Amino acid sequence: MGFINDAKAQTAGVEARKARERGQSVLVYKFIEANTNSKSTAPMTGMAEQIQAVEEQGWMLSSMAAAEGKALTGERVALVCLFRRA
Repeated sequence: MGFINDAKAQTAGVEARKARERGQSVLVYKFIEANTNSKSTAPMTGMAEQIQAVEEQGWMLSSMAAAEGKALTGERVALVCLFRRA
């Protein structure tokens, strides 16, 4: 998966665990895709692994919204995901 995507998935999992331990029933998490060419149809690099890392902590993806933007680093897609406790 790659070092950066591995780190992002690990961080997502840690934050999801902390939210569960705090007793939260809802978690909203923003994932930013590393791919700079969002104009093509293709897998979103690292996104599935990050969502899976959250779900492994007892959360279930409830809904998702996508946004595309340009920053100094180039074009990026962000997924804002709402998770609920499974």
